[in-house]
Amino acid sequence: MAAQTKKENSYDAGEIQILEGLEAVRKRPGMYIGTTSASGLHHLVWEIVDNSVDEAMAGFCKKIKVTVHPDNSITVEDNGRGIPVAMHPKKRIPTLEVVLTILHAGGKFDNTAYKVSGGLHGVGVSVVNALSKRLIAQVKRDGFIYEMEFARGKTTKKMTKVGKTKVTGTTITFWPDEEIFETTTYNFDTLNDRLQETAFLNRNLKITLTDERELTPRTVEYCYAGGIVDFVKFLNEGKEILPGLSKPIFIEGKSDSSAPASQMGEVEVALQWNKGFSERTLSFANDIFTEEGGMHLTGFRNALTKVINDYAKKNSILKAKDPELQGDDIREGMTAVISVKLPDPQFEGQTKAKLGSSYMRTLTNRVVANGLADYLEEHPNQAKEICKKAAQAAKGRLAAQKARQATRKTPLLGSSMPGKLADCSVKDAAMTEL
Repeated sequence: MAAQTKKENSYDAGEIQILEGLEAVRKRPGMYIGTTSASGLHHLVWEIVDNSVDEAMAGFCKKIKVTVHPDNSITVEDNGRGIPVAMHPKKRIPTLEVVLTILHAGGKFDNTAYKVSGGLHGVGVSVVNALSKRLIAQVKRDGFIYEMEFARGKTTKKMTKVGKTKVTGTTITFWPDEEIFETTTYNFDTLNDRLQETAFLNRNLKITLTDERELTPRTVEYCYAGGIVDFVKFLNEGKEILPGLSKPIFIEGKSDSSAPASQMGEVEVALQWNKGFSERTLSFANDIFTEEGGMHLTGFRNALTKVINDYAKKNSILKAKDPELQGDDIREGMTAVISVKLPDPQFEGQTKAKLGSSYMRTLTNRVVANGLADYLEEHPNQAKEICKKAAQAAKGRLAAQKARQATRKTPLLGSSMPGKLADCSVKDAAMTEL
């Protein structure tokens, strides 16, 4: 017993483990995909699709096809340039194998192959490989079709030429590992919503989703010429829009040419108000949904609040006695989509839930402030409707605040006490002593 205790308490060089290759991913998958629940399962698809979208943003991909097979395996196919297959100069193995088996191996670190991308750490496809019981990679480029197979991150079939072709692209088929995930069954609606969202964010990119698990395969196809303007219209379907705002406001702009290369960026914003009371704002950075917002969202909100207040005061929509409009007042009933593109985004964590690149706050603020100010000046009727709705929201907020202040919740409130012991209604301490 004493010997066992000594062994348990020992901590020496032999206790330090080194996880080789993709073992670290299989040991701690949550660090890379957030969770091993259904959310993490679907995250595997997003990692592969995001690589295809990066090809689209670079101008080399026009079509992405996602297929769910009867055994819940997934195929993601694009017509981009195809993952390089030549021998890697340092590793002396095919570059395709490097990309799929080595963490932090990718073409998105120096902004030469990709000026803008969502994949940043070189871990996406290799993580999918590590967490799949089987993965087949097929690449079309240089006139040939190359194929390679893996199992749980390890190469099981060396890269071989399997045919000739005149097109280019990458096809990844993978089977999620039951040893890792709580479930390996994909949800069609979850896939559908994310892929439709991706199509909205990339004008004219054609995305097809096919589910082969039913007797009659179900296929949906998305392609939007209007981009995020169509996205806002979609989000506001069935809602009563403010007069004159049937077409969403669209604002776009980019960094000055004098800005450092590391701080270049582009901003697109579409927004529209309905007669409802809730706000819905979605923010994206390099097509990645930033669920927790970040610098671009902060810049947008600051500009929106200032421009609307300035316009309302300048045009006497707000009187001197009226309170200044707060951000929540202005955003009541607003639906907005913010999409920014930047070369080296700083996200919080691999799941990229929040954008931390501080210069995007300044850029988004400037683009939105200038664009919205111009729109309000050029569309006075629409501007008046927006300001009136915000002013009504402010009055409702203040009325609710006064009602809360007027209602004092005390232990004596509502109890049947003698008059002399009733809850006091004055603030002067000298008059409230018994």
